[in-house]
This record gives sequence, C-alpha cells and structure tokens, in this order.
Amino acid sequence: MALPKFLVTRSDEVMSGAVVFAGTRVPVQTLLDYLEEGDTLDHFLEDFPTVSREHAVAVLELAKESVFAHADSSG
Repeated sequence: MALPKFLVTRSDEVMSGAVVFAGTRVPVQTLLDYLEEGDTLDHFLEDFPTVSREHAVAVLELAKESVFAHADSSG
C-alpha cells in the first residue's frame, strides 16, 4: 500500500481537530499512548487496522526527525 501524500492531517470536522493518520479517523496520539503504556506497535495495528505498519512507522520516523531537529546542541 502506498503512503498518502501527507502522513497526518488535522481538520475540525474529524475527531474534533485531533491530528490523525491521513485517510483515517485514528489520532496519532493514540499510537503514542499505546507505546507510552508499553504496548507494542503490533498491538496498536491489531486494534486499528485502518493504519498500515508502513504508515505508523513513517509517522514515528517523522516524530523522531522532529525531536532531533529541536535538540539543544549547546552542550
């Protein structure tokens, strides 16, 4: 399955404006909550079959890039 042009979207009409996986109604925060609680990516994907593994990993990579881009490099 090809990834959507945009990995995530936000609209006031979808999930009250939460950031969701593009093409779904699944909030990205839900994936982060699963991982924070110690659940596996596989468990998340089982519970939310509208999100592909490729899509979830791409969103996590985007989050990782954002963290590194905003890291303090002063010491």
